[in-house]
Amino acid sequence: MTQPIELILLRQWSTYQAIPVWIIDINGDLLFYNEAAEATLGLRYEEAGAIHASEMADIFQTTALDGSAIPSENLPIVIALRDRHPAHGELRIKAGDGVARHLHITAFPVEGLSDRHLGAVAMFWEEPIP
Repeated sequence: MTQPIELILLRQWSTYQAIPVWIIDINGDLLFYNEAAEATLGLRYEEAGAIHASEMADIFQTTALDGSAIPSENLPIVIALRDRHPAHGELRIKAGDGVARHLHITAFPVEGLSDRHLGAVAMFWEEPIP
């Protein structure tokens, strides 16, 4: 499937970043996450397969810091995609390698030329769990 040039360039840009980057398209489908994200998520991009934004909370066993459930619609990347504005949050995931991680996530919408809404990007970093 051919992607808009803006998403192709964003994917290329993300490969040069030391911070984990996750990119989804307008439908909420995973397009790519970079090598730094693989280390944090405990799962290589090639092994992840098709993931929709609504499935992320289940696949990575996402919870609030207090252990309570977080509905997928409250994840920062879903908010950025749906509401077309930046969003930030903290949460815990149980990564693909079985390790629990405390993450800070900042997400923003991706807009193309002529105000085309193309998807969203999340950048995240890990904070050690005490």
